[in-house]
Amino acid sequence: MGDTAITKTTTAGPASAPGPASATGTVTTVAPGSSGIPSGTGGAPPGPGIPPDAAPAPDATPGPPLLPAARRADTDPDGPANSANSAESTTSTNSANAANCADSALTAPTTPHDPCAHGFLPERPPVRSLIGTWTRLDVMARAAAIAPDREAAVALVERARRAGELAALRQRVSRLSLRNAEAAAMRVAVIAVSCGWCGIDPQAPAAREVADEAFLDLWAAIAHRIDHDQFVALPTLALHNWAPERKPRRHIPIDQLARTETLVPIVRWAPEGQPLSRLDRLMLAATRLEAHGIWLFRLAETLAGRSPDDSSTPTALRRLVRVQHALRGQLLAEAAELSAAPATPQQRAVLGALVAQSALEPPVLQAADAVLGIGARRLREGRRQLLRRHLPAQHRAWLSAMDRHCAPVRTLAHRGGPDAAVYREAQESLIALRRTYTALVQAAARPTPTPLTRAA
Repeated sequence: MGDTAITKTTTAGPASAPGPASATGTVTTVAPGSSGIPSGTGGAPPGPGIPPDAAPAPDATPGPPLLPAARRADTDPDGPANSANSAESTTSTNSANAANCADSALTAPTTPHDPCAHGFLPERPPVRSLIGTWTRLDVMARAAAIAPDREAAVALVERARRAGELAALRQRVSRLSLRNAEAAAMRVAVIAVSCGWCGIDPQAPAAREVADEAFLDLWAAIAHRIDHDQFVALPTLALHNWAPERKPRRHIPIDQLARTETLVPIVRWAPEGQPLSRLDRLMLAATRLEAHGIWLFRLAETLAGRSPDDSSTPTALRRLVRVQHALRGQLLAEAAELSAAPATPQQRAVLGALVAQSALEPPVLQAADAVLGIGARRLREGRRQLLRRHLPAQHRAWLSAMDRHCAPVRTLAHRGGPDAAVYREAQESLIALRRTYTALVQAAARPTPTPLTRAA
């Protein structure tokens, strides 16, 4: 008797072949594309008042089991005879991928920003110091920040242009990773505001009559690299200009790092060895405000798309009120140390230029505006867009989405009842928070009191 072909047959009744009786099984029919796993609570939407990040993830469809490398060779459809060819093709493919890794890193699509993870803080701590040729930009930014006046800062830029440093940096912008490009943008922003150039467009022809042309070329190239034109503002000057005073012993989320650790500026507005200036403390206070405001972003996601009649809406609004009260307390705690810090006329001039350009608005306050609609009513729509132009494109897109998705909740402003009262309380707490921040900026810009001389 020759070789016998064995065929697997699924039957619902007893086997008809002679021999030992086969077991009778039940056939379970699974619809195409389903996982075969009973659907539990994984696919259910988050409960009332629960932020989306706390909700369980939907059920995932299990894929085919992964095989070790040795077994993958045995399961090759062409048989073991072609294993060598498969290895050669894999090696050539890996070589091609390695040769194109730099291009793929630049052209790969970026993942959408999720403010529920860390707000508008960067995903990783900012770069402390640049390396290679970019150390020249590091040195130039630190020198411009402590320059006694704008003329001294402009002289630093002109000296760098004559030495060819700005042109050398301009040629290397395309090689920067995105994280290092953001670090370079922060240093360019420090130089720009120190020279009094924060309100100009580096690509405008009129700008070349005011600022150094080589510096404008570097400015425009970095803006193109990070896809953000109006980056000379608080989101760049504060959120990319901090570092923990000591390295944490374990990895923690960046918002927790900014909340719990003592922060120091990377580029100081005060000379080394001297106390931090008011401008330094204002930028660090804005960073800590963003870190403490992470729950505001999560509550914004909770309120997005909710009906004003939903029972979870007033619960989320009450939590929003508590978060805004906590942020106000955080600013009040910063005010005492900031008022006692020293300030030079040059630092106050930098602060005044940023105020004139509406470049000191914290992103967390803009997020609260998008939810509660205070900005549209008090600042007008054009004013809101003027404030948002200093944010990256993905952050502006998130705020615009909140404007749309939270529109049903904002209809509580025209209603009566307890839910509408909670909404108005949230609006009032945001107005109080904004006034507290404005008072902090005014305290930083206030002239330092001169000591009284003793009468003869």
